[in-house]
Amino acid sequence: MITLDGVMQGPGGPEEDPSGDFRYGGWVAPFDDEVYGKIMMKEMKLTDLLLGRKTFEIWADYWPSHEEIWPGISDVTKYVLSTTVDKSDWKNTVFLKSVEDIKKLKNSDGSDLKVWGSSKLVQLLLKNDLVDELWLKIHPVTLGKGKKLFADDATAAAFTLTESVATPSGVIIANYRRTGDVKTGTIGA
Repeated sequence: MITLDGVMQGPGGPEEDPSGDFRYGGWVAPFDDEVYGKIMMKEMKLTDLLLGRKTFEIWADYWPSHEEIWPGISDVTKYVLSTTVDKSDWKNTVFLKSVEDIKKLKNSDGSDLKVWGSSKLVQLLLKNDLVDELWLKIHPVTLGKGKKLFADDATAAAFTLTESVATPSGVIIANYRRTGDVKTGTIGA
C-alpha cells in the first residue's frame, strides 16, 4: 500500500505507526471498496511471511487476538529480520539476523514468502536484488512525509506488469514480476 509519492507508513490506522511524527495513519481507509476488498482477500492467502522488526512488533500485538479477520495468520511461519529481537510468544516465529540469512531462506526449498509493510526491509531486499515481484496498491493521495517504499540505492532491475486493476475509488493495483536487467535506448530511433 503506497501513496502516489511512495509513502507506505501507517496505512491501517492512526495508531499503527506514528513514528517520526507521522500524522496520517489510516490513510487507506477512504479508498476501501468492494473491488479492493476482493483483491485484499486474494493477497491474504496464507503463505510464509518475511517481516521487518517494527512491522512484526505491530503485527504481534494485533493479529493473535484478531484471527477472525485473517484466519490462520498465526499458523504460518513468520521470518523476522532483526538484530535486536530474537524471541516472541507469537507461535511459528523465526528470527533472522542478516541479508545472508535471507538469501539462504530464499534459496531453500519451501513456500513463497510475502513481505507486508516493512519499508526498511523492502529497501534492503531491493538493494540486494532479492525481490521477485511487487504487488503495489497505489492510492490517489500524496502525504509528503513518511516511510518510503523505494530508496536511492535499489538495484537497477526491469519488471513486467502481469496484472492490474483500477478500483472504483481510484486505487491502481498492479503486480510486477522481475524480468532481468534494465534496457536502454533512444526514443524515436
